[in-house]
Amino acid sequence: MKSNSLGKLYLIPCTLSNPGETTVVPEDVLPHTIKRTIDFIDTYIVENEKTARKFIKSIHPEKKQPDLKISVLNKHTEITDHYEFIKPLLNGENIGLMSESGCPGIADPGAAIVKIAHEKGIQVVPLVGPSSILLALMASGMNGQSFAFNGYLPIDKNDKKQALKSFERLSQEKNQTQLFIETPYRNNKLMEDLLQILQPSTYLCIACDITLPTEYIKTKTVNEWKKEKADLHNRPCIFILHKM
Repeated sequence: MKSNSLGKLYLIPCTLSNPGETTVVPEDVLPHTIKRTIDFIDTYIVENEKTARKFIKSIHPEKKQPDLKISVLNKHTEITDHYEFIKPLLNGENIGLMSESGCPGIADPGAAIVKIAHEKGIQVVPLVGPSSILLALMASGMNGQSFAFNGYLPIDKNDKKQALKSFERLSQEKNQTQLFIETPYRNNKLMEDLLQILQPSTYLCIACDITLPTEYIKTKTVNEWKKEKADLHNRPCIFILHKM
């Protein structure tokens, strides 16, 4: 029977690593509200079905996997599918939205679903959980009053150089911390580029494997980084710069 009320869209944060691949205990980084929410939700919109199922199992082992109804949302998903995904909400059913890692809607395709939910008058419920962006900023020692997350850098060498120079200039002019990321297998190459392009006195924070046993967070000037070698290959990293 169709309900007269709308369902709620719950934004469910995940751990910052794939379940079972590290020694991270979910309870160490996630509140109990995550388990309580998963307990009463069977319909999910996720970035990756395999990791979503593993995560749900790690949080709520008693949950019956065959009962889960999962739609996959990624950069290849058609806009028309977005509206199909939210139909259960219009029929009074709650839905959980999950990223592959961290908080949904932040550097994540889930933002498109949240936007539609607002358009349809559906209540959006954000739950507390780890955000690598905010955790990195907290630990950087840089300005947390004014900052910008810039996503991925351009792949083209010249475009990348111009972007970094622009971030450096904005940072100095506005006293604004600049954050960005790279595809993990390109991290070491990006680090080389940063040391070549940025000014020696610019502060650079490297924050990778946040909340994991291998967590590495250091802030140094570019000149100081030239004296230290850090292997960042295939490790999820946040790069932060601030030009004083």
